[in-house]
Amino acid sequence: MHFAVIDIETTGGSPKNSKVTEIAIYKHDGKEVIDTYETLINPQIPIPPFIVKLTGINNKMVGSAPKFFEIAKDIVEFTEGCVFVAHNIDFDYGVIRAEFNSLGFDYRRPHLCTVRSSRAIIPGHDSYSLGKLTKSLGIKLTGRHRAGGDALATAQLFGLLYKTDQKQLEGFIQEELNPKRLHPKLNLHALDEIPNKTGVYQLFNENDQLIYIGSSVQVKKRIEQHLRDTKTAKAVKMRSEISRIEFELTGSELIASLIESQLTNQHQAKYNKARLKTKFPYGIYTYLDKGGYIHLYIGSTTKVSDVPLTYFSSKKEGNRFMERLVQENQLCKKLCDLYQTNSSCFQYEINECAGACVQKESTKAYNKRCEKVIDELKLKGASFYVIDKGRERGEKSLILIENGNLKGYGYAPFHFNKLSSNKWSTFIEPTTENNDAKTILRMFLNKSTKHEVINFTPL
Repeated sequence: MHFAVIDIETTGGSPKNSKVTEIAIYKHDGKEVIDTYETLINPQIPIPPFIVKLTGINNKMVGSAPKFFEIAKDIVEFTEGCVFVAHNIDFDYGVIRAEFNSLGFDYRRPHLCTVRSSRAIIPGHDSYSLGKLTKSLGIKLTGRHRAGGDALATAQLFGLLYKTDQKQLEGFIQEELNPKRLHPKLNLHALDEIPNKTGVYQLFNENDQLIYIGSSVQVKKRIEQHLRDTKTAKAVKMRSEISRIEFELTGSELIASLIESQLTNQHQAKYNKARLKTKFPYGIYTYLDKGGYIHLYIGSTTKVSDVPLTYFSSKKEGNRFMERLVQENQLCKKLCDLYQTNSSCFQYEINECAGACVQKESTKAYNKRCEKVIDELKLKGASFYVIDKGRERGEKSLILIENGNLKGYGYAPFHFNKLSSNKWSTFIEPTTENNDAKTILRMFLNKSTKHEVINFTPL
């Protein structure tokens, strides 16, 4: 297996509108560089001053350089049979594919990102930017922000990763979509236009029937996973039926999950069989012991018929959350199923538990704290806004909960909080709350830390 380690310099902007000004390719066999290709490229548009300052590549330097269409065949032939490797693959691969698309050629290669693979194979670094990571690894990087220097440093980084854990590294190779295995009516060029951002997507068959609804923080990547999935017969069958894709960006992961839930309940799509109990197999449950004390415990949602206070994707995740509840609310680990004993818990012995485990604390006092936790998990009577990411820069998302019920969500200008909070509701589009909405909201509040919660008192 050969690898084409690539770096490009561009005129700036997104992959769709950037033009290449320089490209360097180091062909690597896993052990060493075996061939190189490097050239300046005339982008046929002016290079912005800030890019000139960053890269040192100016309009005069590229004036006599070949245009992309003149060296396109060289790139195709040089990378034939290779895995396309880059540091931040989405940009470099996206720009190269866009350049080829403008020529009417669908350039596709298996690809691998040295940012993502480095995080897994050599964890613990403060930064995984090319400059800082190579410096911390002792890799010399000369000619920063020039294709040759950056590509050579990436090639050396790739060699280190290959030597450290070849098998794990090869697991990061992303195979390209094979049109022959997909529905003939599926427009792969339309797929290229889908941004890799947070949102909701809907998959349709050739009869325009909705067959699957999903949400993801990386919509394009998740859709491509469906189109590559061969793990089960069901996945292969669904893949073969997908002929059209629709998507909606939401910015907020919470809004995406709420819309997904609403659409799933509304349409009962063919392949949307997994509900919360199967997607999140553990939850927090309660019971009253013989002494009258409330117990909290993590249980299997498939074995307990009651609706849990909140859900978790694993028991480990649930136990971590329970540990936090114990610490923040002075609960007893034994009564929260975190400490197995027939006597007192260890925390009681070191004066960190008031003694509910051995009936030293009254049921009234202990249960009062438990009931407070339960009410918070149920959002009982709570009124607040969740402020989260918007769909684009200069925007924030708002989710309104009033008296414990989801009222709606919407989008506001970035500095909307300068307005009086009683005017925030003008940004909210009302929605109906289904059975799963409150659970999704609780899970998000328990899990995420990147949002802001603003409490208020309803008028």
